[in-house]
Amino acid sequence: MTDYKKLAEAMLQNDYKHQEKWLYYLTFTNAQVINRERVEAIGSISGTETRDYVFRTLDILESQKAAYCLCEATIERVATALKWAETAKGGNDEVRQQWYKKGYNLAVHNEASADIYKEEVAEAEDVVYELIKNHGFIGQCIRGEVSVRDGEGLKKVKAFLQEEFTDTLLLLTECVIKAVSRELWLDVRPQVEMLVRRLDLDDYSEIYRGEERLKKLLGNFKEAGAQEVSFFEQNIFTKFQLWYIGFSLEPFSMEQVMSIMEKVVAYPKLAEIRHLNFKPLEDGLYYDYEDRKHVNVYKLRIIEKYLKDNSVENVRLLLTQRGDTLCIDFVFSKVCQKLIDFCVEAERSGLLTFEKSISVLYEMFGFMRDEFDRLNNESKYLATMNDAADSKKSIADEVVGNIIVDVGSGGGVMLDLLEKKYPEKEVIGTDISTNVLLELNDKKAREGHHWNTLKHNFVDGPLEKKVDTVIFSSILHEIYSYTDTEEGKFNIASVEKALRNAYDSLSSGGRIVIRDGVKTEGDDTLSVTLKTPEALTFFKNYIHDFKGLKDVEWKISIEEKEDGLARVTGDVNLVREFLFTYTWGTESYSHEIHEQFGYYTIGEFKAFFESLGAKILKAKEFLEDGYYDHLSETVELPKSEYPCSNCIVVVEKTFKS
Repeated sequence: MTDYKKLAEAMLQNDYKHQEKWLYYLTFTNAQVINRERVEAIGSISGTETRDYVFRTLDILESQKAAYCLCEATIERVATALKWAETAKGGNDEVRQQWYKKGYNLAVHNEASADIYKEEVAEAEDVVYELIKNHGFIGQCIRGEVSVRDGEGLKKVKAFLQEEFTDTLLLLTECVIKAVSRELWLDVRPQVEMLVRRLDLDDYSEIYRGEERLKKLLGNFKEAGAQEVSFFEQNIFTKFQLWYIGFSLEPFSMEQVMSIMEKVVAYPKLAEIRHLNFKPLEDGLYYDYEDRKHVNVYKLRIIEKYLKDNSVENVRLLLTQRGDTLCIDFVFSKVCQKLIDFCVEAERSGLLTFEKSISVLYEMFGFMRDEFDRLNNESKYLATMNDAADSKKSIADEVVGNIIVDVGSGGGVMLDLLEKKYPEKEVIGTDISTNVLLELNDKKAREGHHWNTLKHNFVDGPLEKKVDTVIFSSILHEIYSYTDTEEGKFNIASVEKALRNAYDSLSSGGRIVIRDGVKTEGDDTLSVTLKTPEALTFFKNYIHDFKGLKDVEWKISIEEKEDGLARVTGDVNLVREFLFTYTWGTESYSHEIHEQFGYYTIGEFKAFFESLGAKILKAKEFLEDGYYDHLSETVELPKSEYPCSNCIVVVEKTFKS
């Protein structure tokens, strides 16, 4: 077998057109028609991905051809199809412009590649042309992107190959899918074999009903009702092939997906369209955050605002027709594009002032989902909360009864723990953040959980039905910090109101379980040494921006030393708040600065619940594992001198309460 990798290297060194024109086009190209779904970081895209993928398909063909009952001529036809199948993703600018002028639809690469093969190869075979044109058809069917009837061109392949048809299609499909991922091939192989057998019987009827196809297309995390299924059945599935749609629409809710698709089907020349291509949207919607691919949340929030109120001032849906293909993207006003660019650069700078500016600007323009929207680091924040699973396991042991409510469920780690520990119980997660509820519902559908979610704020009132256990895991300090009262935020009355309403929601013998920050008793001062200039900058920003601890005299002093170290002193509660905010790092600063972690001492917790008539089963404070280890690189303070960070409080509703 020809070593095409070495041949490609020779081409690069000599820049000549070899007789292997397909390889020349894939080697000399600056086109990056790469599926972002399959890369870990956008910055890792080198431009050789398509060529390397084709090399993998040919290697798989060489290793697997003996397992199929095919003659040498047919094997060679499969090899030729694989070589040319991705050609339309290559070519330099001049070549691609020529292809455009010839009418090749490069947005639908399989058809364009087949046309390029037919033009370039003197003895081009119709059967190879059809194999190129349909090389990804089976996989697209399984993903829900095309209808089975779209593969009727394979009837010509069957007429030519006759008894070799099944093995040819199976071998071609194995090469195409396994080159993406061996695990993927093993997962879908039964579906591939089932579909190929049907095609061998000339059965081109649909294999997936509307609801099942929609789930395959958009992912199981999309909650689609009968109305959405009917819309796709009537307006999309029967009319169009869908390109790059799943990953492009993954960040959007089903309601937003419907809004986008309704605008698409309103296109005036829709009758001329056969393909809907979301590649432009995919290319622009993802970027690298901390060297890994993420959705550009700055763009996403602006698009969400547009879809919600149909504003055309900031962004609009761009529909571009290329022959029978409609390409879908969003374009932004100059102001919005500058805003997006600023946010991305500010985020990369890591400067606290820029981090704060991002939140202020997005709130000013009305692009925040709600006041709890963390924008770029929402997923990371929820993942970090999930990493605290070990410290949360102990409070799961305090559960009683059959109905458990986890308040402020965050990343869902407590819901998962409760579900696993108590599979027979009803587990409900509540939150008031739109972001969190969307993430939780996606997680539930994606991972197959049976817990439920509910938008509820205990500050506003009790639950509609009695429950047996209410868990407040790292959420009461947020209620304390964010709830507006007549006296402003950081008002203990908001916490007490939430706890009373939770207590009123309990059945007799029910429990409230709290795991949260704890305030230090007394008014002692605490001194720590900051070992980096960044830590000192953080501290100075912190004492300027933090608005909590209204009842504490801060007693601040800063002693900067010649060796770059700084000794800072302040009220023990001020220093502890600084330390446990600093733990989250600069990227969370603009959000964490609004929160006071400790609001009650252990004694105050006890006194409050005793006033309700509750039975106190447990009330202890401790230093959460990991704080000292994490801070020791930048903060010098003996572990024995660290103030307690957290507490666990468990109370029971007595029968006479």
